[in-house]
Amino acid sequence: MISKKEQITTLQKAGITAVSGFKAAGLSAKIKKNGALDMALITSDVPCTVAGLFTKNRFPAPPILLNKRHLKKGQGQAIIINSGNANAFTGKEGAINAKRMASETASTLNIAPETVFVASTGVISVQLPMEKIIPTISLLSKALSKDGGKAAASAIMTTDTCPKEVAFKTTIGKNEIYVGGMAKGAGMIHPNMATMLSFLSTDVSMTQALLQESLKEAVDHSFHRITIDRDTSTNDMVLLFANGKKGPEIKRKDQSYHEFTALLKKACLTLAKMLIKDAEGATKLIEIKVSGAKNNTAANKIAFAIANSLLVKTAFYGEDANWGRIIAAIGNSGVKVKPEEINLFFGSTELVHHGLYLGSDAEKDISVYLKNAEICLHLSLQSGKGVFNVWTSDLSLDYVKINALYRS
Repeated sequence: MISKKEQITTLQKAGITAVSGFKAAGLSAKIKKNGALDMALITSDVPCTVAGLFTKNRFPAPPILLNKRHLKKGQGQAIIINSGNANAFTGKEGAINAKRMASETASTLNIAPETVFVASTGVISVQLPMEKIIPTISLLSKALSKDGGKAAASAIMTTDTCPKEVAFKTTIGKNEIYVGGMAKGAGMIHPNMATMLSFLSTDVSMTQALLQESLKEAVDHSFHRITIDRDTSTNDMVLLFANGKKGPEIKRKDQSYHEFTALLKKACLTLAKMLIKDAEGATKLIEIKVSGAKNNTAANKIAFAIANSLLVKTAFYGEDANWGRIIAAIGNSGVKVKPEEINLFFGSTELVHHGLYLGSDAEKDISVYLKNAEICLHLSLQSGKGVFNVWTSDLSLDYVKINALYRS
């Protein structure tokens, strides 16, 4: 029997406009000093059911506060985004400017202001150059197209080196259901949320309450399982627009709901891994897999303790199987683990068995394995059934350079 996972198809044409009914555009408003694309517009030809998740930072930027109000209405038809300026820590003027971006977009598209969501990313505590933004909104509306997804994905980047887009489809009942999306983020990445923006589109028909639950489930298994540098920011969000063009409305957590959520998880996890691969200065995508912990909460704590250890991350950059640093990170996790419970694998090669080092021959094989761009570190414990996976990056000299010069 073919599993549902195997029935998910990757679309050749990726991006948010891979879903019928969505258009996008990206242009330069000259917010960025280098003249790169820095404004994007995403629209649906009909009002959509909307789900959203936002940063847990205690200083949310004005766009976040505006979007939370709009989300209570449950519907949306457009997203206006700028990069290069976060419109964060900007006081009353920042709130006015976020609202103005929404109202100007609504007026240009002839839709209700509360159906427009706003996103900003970039330097904190600088007021938006509205004299540049307002005229660009009109230009964006004229540039909207089915082929505009790539430009939009490029326009939301900050320290990213490449745009990040996905599109997948699956069959639910008699309907082919699509999910498309894009994301940005390369630093200040950590759960709840991090310095990332992600925008997703789908043609599924689902109640707003269930769409919100589906998005939370997908994000908990993707964006909430990645970490680069333990920092979170003020502007971060995931928005999902569903135009309802395919199939009867999903009103309960039945098979259709679970099949759609599996599709959404695939899109979100693929984007999350793209963020880690493009992490500031990173050379490796590292999966930290913990199994056999007392419970999932314990596995979570241990996995993040390893993934967030600067010493572990720099060892991976140096392609050094410095397992002592990993053991130390486990000891710092706050979870009680007996040394004799620890089995540690780099890929398929075991280096530590029941807490004891297996010797230089195993380490030689691991040294070759660590030259790969993608690495799996598996910690197998003997204290329960808890499992958890986290994805992280190595830490290089370039990370310091990029962040030292960010505002220059």
